[in-house]
Formats: sequence, structure tokens, C-alpha cells
Amino acid sequence: MRQINLNKIFKILFYLIKIILLPFSGIYYLIIKIRNFLFDIKFFDIEKINTKIISVGNITVGGAGKTPTVIYIVNLLKANGFNPGILSRGYKRKSSGYKYVFDGQKFLLPIEETGDEIQLAANATKAPAAVAEKRTIGAKLFVKDANIDSIVLDDAFQHRWINRNFDIVVLDQRFLNKKNSLEKFPLPSGIMRESFKSIQRADCVILNRKFSDKTNLPQNYLQLLKTKPFFEAYYEAKSFVDIKTGEEFRLNDFVGQQSLVVCGIARPYSFLHCLEKNGIDFTNKLLFPDHKNYTRKEIHNIRKQFYATNAFSVLTTEKDAVKLFAFKKELDDIDIYYLKIELKINKEREFKELILKSLTLMEV
Repeated sequence: MRQINLNKIFKILFYLIKIILLPFSGIYYLIIKIRNFLFDIKFFDIEKINTKIISVGNITVGGAGKTPTVIYIVNLLKANGFNPGILSRGYKRKSSGYKYVFDGQKFLLPIEETGDEIQLAANATKAPAAVAEKRTIGAKLFVKDANIDSIVLDDAFQHRWINRNFDIVVLDQRFLNKKNSLEKFPLPSGIMRESFKSIQRADCVILNRKFSDKTNLPQNYLQLLKTKPFFEAYYEAKSFVDIKTGEEFRLNDFVGQQSLVVCGIARPYSFLHCLEKNGIDFTNKLLFPDHKNYTRKEIHNIRKQFYATNAFSVLTTEKDAVKLFAFKKELDDIDIYYLKIELKINKEREFKELILKSLTLMEV
């Protein structure tokens, strides 16, 4: 009897569902097009907030590298005399409305009420942070609570209700190079929030190749990118950090050791590719959906797989680490490390000058 390949069946079913959803993608695209038109003709009011604002966003659902870009921008502002804060909607949080998350020294709410990305960005920058679905209301309250002079909006390219001094769109190189992919259709069949042409309203575009080598983009994308200030970016792996102690170790220290890789991010390919490039074994892995909220069930599974595979350690992403830290007691007998990365941007001086100029010369 032929053994049924369940993974192949699931892939076929998934593809068929995507095809069935194509008509809804057309409806979604029409709604977004009308919405943007109404903003463009000023039918909808765009509110100005009494502070400087930079938005970091993308045109797809997840995985482009917004959070590392937010961290980069916040650190840039801090290094140049600004007192910035980070405002996010708090995706997948178990709360609603405006919440003041981090006061620059300590977290005021648990990760379940804030979402993982805002805690990652706040912890990395030590800048005040808040979440709010309605950014205009959230920004006003945030300025009062944190006494900040600038805000970096995380994932706000489509949130056009709030005026911003500078709009950054981050694109994923690997996604743009995909051919004949249903992912390039609008939601819900694909992962496009808007058409690629919508980058025309951005002030600059960052093409993020993450840990991959530089590749040539299709000509139609290049022509659009050339209409805007355009920068290329990549990730540099710095070290592995012990989740419990904060101690840093060289990547070479993990070469030749059998580890259990755990991650719940939108596109794990980049993380796994980095491990592979650095000679780190990721044969044993547990891959979860993006923004995975870990429970004791997953922790039990991690412990089970760790001992079943005779792993030396658990390796994860920084985004997962902020959630796994809550289970440090349950994992006290297991060494867990996250990969510390840093965003690098080509033509860095030009990019920094462009950002700082937008804040110093434009009226709030």
C-alpha cells in the first residue's frame, strides 16, 4: 500500500484554497484602491500630531524586516540628540486601546498585553514604547506619558490617518524575486496589502536582503524603485546571547554542535539560512507560526524534543526570546540562546542625512 504524503496533500489543498480566494483578492484590491484615492484627494482628514513622526512599514504581510529598521531609526535619533519613542498597534496582543508599554527603564505590562515586536524594539533601544490601534489617539497620549519629541511608527504605511514627516517602506528581496507566486496577489489569496506601485507615496525605500546574497531584481521593480531614494540593507549576525544571563558568545562556538532550533517568525528561511552560512546544524527544528504565543504546551514540546535529539542547546530568534524568557524557570535546565543581529544599510551616510533632514527642516 502506497504511503500517503500528508505534507504534499496539505500543500495542494493550501494552493487550491488560495485559488478559490482569488475573487476576494480582487474585491480587496478595489477597496484599497478606492481608500487610497480618497486619502489622496483629501476626502479623509490626515491629522497632525505635535511631534516629529517617522513611519516604517511595508506592502506585504510580515517578514520584510520592519522591526530591525525601527530599532535602527530609533538608535539613529537617540545618537543625534532626539528623545524618540516607539508606537505600534501591538499585533496579536490580548488587550485593546492605548497602552503605555515601556518607560525607558522597565516594562509596565506583560508581553501578552503588548505583543512581541514592541517589546523586542523597546528592549533593544531602551526607548519609551506604547501600543494603540488608533495611532492618532495613541500618539497624543504617548507624547504626554513619555515626554518624547519624536515617534517612530512601527508598521504604519497603510495607517494614513496620521501625518508623518517621513515614510519608509521596507521590501524583502527574496519575495520580489519570486516568480509566478500566488503570494504576489492581494489579500486574502496572496500577502500583498497594496500594489507595488503604492511605494510612490513613500519618501524612501529599503530593499532588505537579510542574510542572502545580493541578486538582480526584475526590471519592472527596478524602474519603480529608481523613482525614490533607494537603499539596500542586510543583516549582520553578531553573536548568540544567553536568554537567561545576557552573556554573549561567538557564532563559532556553536559550530559542530547539535542544537534544537526554535522559531515562530513570518519567514524562517532567512534565520535558517544564516545558521547554515555559519556552519550551524539546524537539522532538528521546531517551526511555529509568526507571532507565536508560547504556552506550557509548546514549552513541554521544546523540552521533549531537546532531550529526544540529545541537543547541546536551543537556538532561537530575538523575537522569540522575548516570549520564551517568561518560561525561564520551566527551562532552567536547558541552555537557550538567541541570535543577535544588526541591520546594515548601504550608503549609510546618505540615508542618515535624509532621515535627520526630514526632522530638522520640516514643520511638525
